[in-house]
Amino acid sequence: MVYGYCRVSTKGQLDGNSIEEQIQTIKGRYTDVEIVIESYSGAKDRPIFNNLLEKLQSDDILVVTKLDRFCRTTKEGLTYIDNLMNKGVRIHILNMGLIEDTPMGRLIVTNLLAFAEFERAMIIERTQGGKAIAKNNPNFREGRPNKFGKDQINLAMRLLESHTYKEVESMTGISKSTLIRAKRKLDNLN
Repeated sequence: MVYGYCRVSTKGQLDGNSIEEQIQTIKGRYTDVEIVIESYSGAKDRPIFNNLLEKLQSDDILVVTKLDRFCRTTKEGLTYIDNLMNKGVRIHILNMGLIEDTPMGRLIVTNLLAFAEFERAMIIERTQGGKAIAKNNPNFREGRPNKFGKDQINLAMRLLESHTYKEVESMTGISKSTLIRAKRKLDNLN
């Protein structure tokens, strides 16, 4: 059996990593593939991936589009590869090729895993450096900008006095969870 594993950290992930692009790439190579989808950050536990690893049997093929969809660190990658190869599972990382269970195959995959881990560390370092510079700006705010202005939230809070959360959500387009947070914040101020 051929299993294609697709993972995104965020729902709208782009840059060749969207679920749709991953599925299309895998199905372009393997038409009889069973696709397994997960939308968790790779930094967290991946229950669907772990279940897939348990399910894989001898002569199965695990397919991912890129190395970073498979693992985050060299140690993690080598552990997965060892466990899968010991079960007789073949691993195909489409932008690299089949991982061979030979001394040369191990050397190549170990180096590629090390470079991938290095690249990830460099991205994190650059992001943190940029964030540190941005924090010097007096207008810097951590996190995403507010989707709704103060006037919109205040109107929604007034509407909640005579309407349900669902009704206010329908009237304003502000989600129930955002309304609850705003109401809680307002209650804590009073």
